Amino acid sequence: TGTGDCCAPKLLNWAFSHDLQPLSMAEFYYGLSNRSGLREHKAFYGPCDDKCQPLLKHMLGLDIVYCDASLLVVNKEGGLLSVPGRGEDKQDCVESRVRRLFPTAPKQCAVHRLDMDTSGLLAIALDKETHKRLSIQFMHKEVEKEYVALLEGVLRQERGEITLPFRLDADHRPYQIFDGERGKWGTTVWKKLRVESSPTGLVTRVHFTPLTGRTHQLRLHSSHPKGIGHPIVGDRLYGTGKEGDRLCLHASFLAFFHPHTGEWLSFTSQTPF
Repeated sequence: TGTGDCCAPKLLNWAFSHDLQPLSMAEFYYGLSNRSGLREHKAFYGPCDDKCQPLLKHMLGLDIVYCDASLLVVNKEGGLLSVPGRGEDKQDCVESRVRRLFPTAPKQCAVHRLDMDTSGLLAIALDKETHKRLSIQFMHKEVEKEYVALLEGVLRQERGEITLPFRLDADHRPYQIFDGERGKWGTTVWKKLRVESSPTGLVTRVHFTPLTGRTHQLRLHSSHPKGIGHPIVGDRLYGTGKEGDRLCLHASFLAFFHPHTGEWLSFTSQTPF
């Protein structure tokens, strides 16, 4: 093809110039194994990270980590809604982009949600039965989720478990407040990874394992004095973040049983901060 290493960029460019929409991309390697051992004869490979993956992500509008006939796992970018909000300016979201690629997907295809400012792994059902079966796994707490975050300041403790009741502040949506009487309990296990330097001072990288899935759970558990007491870096609701700051919270791990085969699937996503 003349590219010297991979023909896929030319194929993607041709598709883009002819208004064709790729759904996914992979390759079979045919020939002698190369000296580096990175390619084996008749082996199956996904798109290369350096050239093809960025092009494919741009053309699809989604970073698709996994795809089969019944479900997707996407790596949601920060600043993109999981589901549509109220108003014309809040219709662009993961669900709307999925339905452009898969017109037969149900209107409500996201099995769970990530806050708009949170990045990371999100499971998508391509039919109603798949959505139902995955939702049952979430309800029965069979799904494993892990997050990585940067917190303001230096944490003294090395690890801990937080259980706090909180609810929506109806006068300041979507802000959540601590409420020992009417709040719903949320539990998070956390572990300190390391202290790092940032342009604004020292920050602490932490690992979160939420045992429940309340709205803004990790953000409130981080910032509240009864929790860790250190807001997530870039949090405009619960911390000192300003407009345009990146919320340093990323869904880095997701695992569940395939809703039809029963196979245990696990996915990881590199933290972008």
